[in-house]
Amino acid sequence: MRILHTSDWHIGRSFHGHSTLEALRGVLETLTAQVRDHEVDVVIVAGDVFDSAAPAAACYTLLSDTLRAISDTGAQIIVTSGNHDSAARLGFQSALLRDGIHVVTDPLTIGTPITIADGAGPVHFYGIPYLEPALVRHVWEGIDLRTQSQAVEHAMRLVNADLTARGGRSVTISHCFAAGVEATPGVERDIQQGGLDVVSLSTFDGPDYIALGHIHGRQQLSDRVRYAGAPMHYSFGEADKPRGSWLIDLGAEGLSSVRWLDLPVPRRLVRLSATLDELLTDERFTEYEDAWVSAQYTDASFQRDPMRRLLERFPFCATVAHAPTLVRDSDGLTYATRVRNAKSDPELIDAFLTHVRNGVSATAAEAAIIAEVVAAHTASVPDRADGSVLPASAEASA
Repeated sequence: MRILHTSDWHIGRSFHGHSTLEALRGVLETLTAQVRDHEVDVVIVAGDVFDSAAPAAACYTLLSDTLRAISDTGAQIIVTSGNHDSAARLGFQSALLRDGIHVVTDPLTIGTPITIADGAGPVHFYGIPYLEPALVRHVWEGIDLRTQSQAVEHAMRLVNADLTARGGRSVTISHCFAAGVEATPGVERDIQQGGLDVVSLSTFDGPDYIALGHIHGRQQLSDRVRYAGAPMHYSFGEADKPRGSWLIDLGAEGLSSVRWLDLPVPRRLVRLSATLDELLTDERFTEYEDAWVSAQYTDASFQRDPMRRLLERFPFCATVAHAPTLVRDSDGLTYATRVRNAKSDPELIDAFLTHVRNGVSATAAEAAIIAEVVAAHTASVPDRADGSVLPASAEASA
C-alpha cells in the first residue's frame, strides 16, 4: 500500500497581511497531481487543516475542492483535527463529503481504526485528533489527563490494545510535540499545560508508521516516526526548510520504504542585511526582487521611510528592521548634564541627535535647518555670568 503523509495546511493563514489562499491552492493542486502520478492509495492529513477555529467560507471551499480532487484520483483520504482546528466544524465538514474521505475529530473513535485493504491484507489507520486535556477528561473518567502528553499516551494505549486484538499492519496519526523535534520559534503554537508538553518517542511504539503533525518543518525522529511539515512557508523562520510530503510504502510485512516528495515554493523567502543604500542599489540583490523579503538595514542611524523606499525595489518586502552593525557605547550623560553642557540651542539639539542616532550627529544640511529654526523661534535670554549664551531650553528647565 502506498501512503502520502502531509499535514499543517493552515488554510486561511495570512503572511504579513497578505492572503495565502490562492498560492496554497496551487501547491495543493501539485500535491494532488503527485497523488495521481505516484498511484497513492491513501492520503493522510495530520491536523491543522485550517488556521483558525472559525475559517472564512473561502477556506471551506478550498478544502472541499482539494479533498474531492484527491478523491478523484482513486485515493482514500484520512484527515484528523489539530490544535488550530475546531473539531466540531471540521467534523461537520465530513458529512458533506463523499465516501472514501474520512475526517476524524471525535476522541471516542480512538482505538477504532479505519481499515483499508490491499493485496496483502488490511491496514488499520488509527486517527488521534488533537487532545486538549481540559476538553477530553470527561471522555475517559478515572484516567489522569492533566497534560496533553498524558492524553496522547492514553490514546496510544487504546490504539495498541485494539491493534493487539486485530493484528496486521497499522498506521497512527497524531498532532503533537514529540520528543526530539526542532520547532521554529514563534511559528508552531505551543501545545502545553504550564510549559512545553513533549510526548516521549516511546509513546508511539507499536504501529508500522506514525504520521505526525504540528511541526512546520520536515523531521525524521526515527525510520517510522516523522513530521511532514507545512506545504507552504508561513514565516521567515521556515525559509530554509523544504516543503513537501512523505511517500510511504507498506509491504506485506510492514514498513518497506519512505521517500520525500518536494512541493513547489510559490514565492521564496529571503532575509537581506546591508546598508539601506546597498539594499536599494546593489546588483547582488537583484535576484531577490520578486521574493518575499525581510530586510535589515545596518546604517548607524535610522533612515527616512525605509519600507516605502524598499518596496520600490522589492514589491514583496514584508518586514524591515534597523539593525546597526556598530552600536555606540553609552557616554553615561544624563539629559540634565547635556543641557548644562550645551553652549547654545543648536549645540543642545545636535547633542540630542547624536545620542538618539547611535553617535551620528547632524549633517551639514540638518545643521543649517536647525540654525534657521532656532534663529526664527528662540526668544532672547540673559547671558551667563561667564559671558556665554544660555540656551532658551536651559532657561526654561531652570
